[in-house]
Amino acid sequence: MSDALLKVARQAALAAGALLRLNFERPHDITLKGVIDPVTESDLQSQEIILSLLQRAFPEHDILAEEDLGEKNPGPGGHPRPHDPSRPRWIIDPLDGTVNYAHGFPMFCVSIACEVAGAVEAGVIYDPLREELFEARRGHGAWLNGRRLKVSTVDRLEAALLVTGFPYNIRERLPATMARLQNMIARAQGVRRAGSAALDLAYVAAGRFDGFWEEGLKPWDTAAGVLLVSEAGGRLTTFEGRPYDPFAPTIVASNGRLHDAMLAGLAITAEAGSF
Repeated sequence: MSDALLKVARQAALAAGALLRLNFERPHDITLKGVIDPVTESDLQSQEIILSLLQRAFPEHDILAEEDLGEKNPGPGGHPRPHDPSRPRWIIDPLDGTVNYAHGFPMFCVSIACEVAGAVEAGVIYDPLREELFEARRGHGAWLNGRRLKVSTVDRLEAALLVTGFPYNIRERLPATMARLQNMIARAQGVRRAGSAALDLAYVAAGRFDGFWEEGLKPWDTAAGVLLVSEAGGRLTTFEGRPYDPFAPTIVASNGRLHDAMLAGLAITAEAGSF
């Protein structure tokens, strides 16, 4: 079944990505979900395309998506249908990197994953500007445009290129967030902040980054990327070293060789706060 899931996810990601590419340099209609959390018309249009293709192929499946589903996932009384763990569930970010997109910064993607019985079985991340399609099936590896992916072999933080992101409530969490960033900058060869968690994870899977950490992410930010990293031979935990799942509040992803050193670097004092 995972092959059929991946095929439809691929079709949906490519179709939505084509729309994002077409709209990228056009003026955007931007609204705010939070003080620094925008949504554009392209987020909504991309999600419509994805939902149409997924629900046509799998009408019995559940949906978890970043943007309000409205009437697209109806249950009793017209309310959104509650998730039944016995049903497969699609986890969708129609535009990961909306702030970048809204400002014309070319770092964004579509992320689509399918969870079956609590485990992500298939995932796709598509960068429409670079036409890079990252995909994975549980137990069948991770791939980029048909090329098998493997995490990097870097085994020292001082030789590592890391990447991170900041939560939308960073203004309330600034001391803890900056304490972790300072610790990692002092240990790594370099630290980047690109603005798309899904692509950050895809790049860890591809060996372009050696490790990634962030807090306050949502399932649609990480579901596909987590499968990519895992299938490419990487390791994933929370900041505390516990097993990661897409509903956890913190994430550390690495090539495995650097993981313990990253966890040590992310440990901060009680004075700085914790998640």
